[in-house]
Amino acid sequence: MKKRFAALSATVMLGLLPLAQAAQFTKGNLVVEDPVAMPTAPGQPHGAIFIQEIRNSGKAADELIGARSAVSKTMEVHRMSMDNNVMKMREIPAIPVPANGKVSMQRGNPDGYHLMLMNLNKPLKEGDKFPVTLIFKNAGEQDVTVEVKKAGGMGHGHMKH
Repeated sequence: MKKRFAALSATVMLGLLPLAQAAQFTKGNLVVEDPVAMPTAPGQPHGAIFIQEIRNSGKAADELIGARSAVSKTMEVHRMSMDNNVMKMREIPAIPVPANGKVSMQRGNPDGYHLMLMNLNKPLKEGDKFPVTLIFKNAGEQDVTVEVKKAGGMGHGHMKH
């Protein structure tokens, strides 16, 4: 019985391990959960950052209006969409974060929100971490640490800008 309980406990703990490793950054009413970037190939000029979710526990809506990081010359707020079976990306002015709500910027999210790292200074390698400052319309600036992780089957290779 003790062996079964120990095995079950170990299985549960291993199952929770990914949850414990998710990075979380809080500023006021906003919580930014698990910002990640995809690795890039040498010579690839741009990269992408995805965020599991941004939660807003406040009574007022906010907007992610920009970001900056030393890893690229500039950053843009983007949205992916399908147009005649072609994936397209467009720069947008902001990503809405509803009051008492959340927005997902995960890879593969149907809303297609992400941040583009434009004109990278060097390739992004799996396991690297780098600082990014997110800029919100109302909450102001929020510093986060982005980890470079494999894309899990989704990539930027076939999308038109």
